[in-house]
Amino acid sequence: MRRWDVLSALILLCCAVLASAATPQYQKGKLVSLEQKKRSRVLYYQVNTPVTREDPYYEIGVDANGTTYIGEYDPRHEDDTLPDSWKVGDPIEVRLEKHYIYLKQPGSGDMKLEIIKHFATPADASTH
Repeated sequence: MRRWDVLSALILLCCAVLASAATPQYQKGKLVSLEQKKRSRVLYYQVNTPVTREDPYYEIGVDANGTTYIGEYDPRHEDDTLPDSWKVGDPIEVRLEKHYIYLKQPGSGDMKLEIIKHFATPADASTH
């Protein structure tokens, strides 16, 4: 019985070490583009005519480790904006996952972006 307790404690310890090692860390990146865009959304149909609304969203480009990631951010409210301190060319801390990129906001939490495309950063863009 004692052997099972030691074995289970060892397994739990190994799982905890692996889980902490798998936690992604922030890395340095650079803001490449910031664009506010709008997309139409159908609210309802009135006599076979769609009534639409324009919803704002942001496309943000970030260069990290020689790859440019383009992500979409959908604000919760129409009045939500990006932090005023963000400018194209500024350094930023990023955390990458398979389908998402997280940008560290000044003074608060993370901004979660869905990655819509990524490509190798052109050589002339990385020298500027």
